[in-house]
Amino acid sequence: MKEKSTEQSNLEVVEPGQEADPVATLTSDLQRLQAEYINYKKRVERDRAVAYEGAVGSVLTELLALLDDIDRAEEHGELSAGFKAMADHLNSITKRIGLEKFGCEGDAFDPRVHEAIMHDRSENVAVATASKILQSGYKYRERILRPALVAVTDPTED
Repeated sequence: MKEKSTEQSNLEVVEPGQEADPVATLTSDLQRLQAEYINYKKRVERDRAVAYEGAVGSVLTELLALLDDIDRAEEHGELSAGFKAMADHLNSITKRIGLEKFGCEGDAFDPRVHEAIMHDRSENVAVATASKILQSGYKYRERILRPALVAVTDPTED
């Protein structure tokens, strides 16, 4: 005579002519519904996070033109007193939210984050280099909102 194991499977095979245990059936249904609910909650949270990041990215994208104007005014020395305080406050808010400015002269050219506008050759560089930043790039978390517009200098061919 075979002994029944102490562990019972959630899925019991019912042979023809034998009735299913209603408690085991209801238990397996409850476990399946709980797993579906947990998966649903995870999916909703993931979708909510994606929607939030998309909304914040859209708002930050709309502010990029304003940030460019502030940078140009600062370069020309036209940002003073109250306007300087507002510009600094706006920059601190966007940084706190997660907006990052990128693109520096001398960086290696990366087509994923740079958009080449001008092209030149020089013996002074070993790899393709962003020699001049025409417009800064911005990213929010890992998402590129706008690539940096750059002048690229390639090494001369021997």
